[in-house]
Amino acid sequence: MRQIGVAVLAFVVVAACGGTSSGSAACPAKTAKSAADCGGIDGLYTAAKAEGQLNVIALPPDWANYGAIIDAFKAKYPGIKVLSTNPNGSSQEEVDAIKQLAGTSGAPDVVDVGMKVMLANAALFAPYKVATWNDILPGQKDPDGVWFQDYGGFMGIGYDPTKVPGGEIKSVADLLGSGFKGKVALAGDPTKSNQALNGVIMASVANGGSADDVSKGVDFFHNLKVAGNFVPVIGTAATVKAGQTPVLFEWDYLSASHGKDVQGWKIYVPANATIGGYYAQGINKGAPHPAAARLWEEFLYSDQGQNLWLKGGARPVRQAAMEKSGKVDAAAAASLPKVTGTPIFPTEAQSTAAGNYLSSKWSQAIG
Repeated sequence: MRQIGVAVLAFVVVAACGGTSSGSAACPAKTAKSAADCGGIDGLYTAAKAEGQLNVIALPPDWANYGAIIDAFKAKYPGIKVLSTNPNGSSQEEVDAIKQLAGTSGAPDVVDVGMKVMLANAALFAPYKVATWNDILPGQKDPDGVWFQDYGGFMGIGYDPTKVPGGEIKSVADLLGSGFKGKVALAGDPTKSNQALNGVIMASVANGGSADDVSKGVDFFHNLKVAGNFVPVIGTAATVKAGQTPVLFEWDYLSASHGKDVQGWKIYVPANATIGGYYAQGINKGAPHPAAARLWEEFLYSDQGQNLWLKGGARPVRQAAMEKSGKVDAAAAASLPKVTGTPIFPTEAQSTAAGNYLSSKWSQAIG
């Protein structure tokens, strides 16, 4: 799924331990558009248990609490092995895997990708509506269930206060200062990574550009490179822990996780460039484990699954509905990073245009 790294797509096709199935009369899994088509969640679980496996991709354990989410899914639905591949992959690598591993037992059953990649590849996904479908706002889901947003947050600049001048970042422009030499990184390649792309959009807006014009963001990173401040490596939990990327553009809910490795880790979300974004779920039309894929989505959109995302610092798509019903984890919600600016959520057209611009300009800017 992930935008935190740009790993070379080098999948090992692993034969599924459980059998694959297109379903049965009781549960036509490959064509099921809701759990009701399988007689409810129990029927879906019976079919998924018969398959015996779920293939997920690009889900680092520390990304939005996915380690705990996978463990909770396995505990709730014993008998289903979870095969997790390419944990540091990008959204694009997720859909590449669907295409490259089509027809094999190692193909991803489900993906969690940025909206730009999702909308460009919607034909790969099967329509399905989870039981809590009505809690998802119309603008956050495809009307037929081909995709549905899952969680989001705001782009921030996380940093080790002991490694920056004065111990605090007060503006994006601060990063151009001499005290930031060899310290500033992106958590992905913005030509492939939704997260990194939004980091460039944030830099553009903060420097007088807009979500419609990311040229100022590209110029900003070019100037960082010229100043010797840009670190040409993909920022990850490991590089932060090692002190290699002490200043990192990253979603706020991911950045917060670095606090366990770096004492006093802070996150700056610029009030003049508050860029928000949600990821989306999709079920592979050719999923080798179609019942398990649908059961996984039901779990993610249950109160338990949504609260586990929230505990990971991400804002789940059903949060408002759960607050109204009293089912939200109030302590987790209260611990979310504070945002003071007016949020900007780049549209499909803006993200696509930004991605196209970076495809032709990025390597030259930071080369």
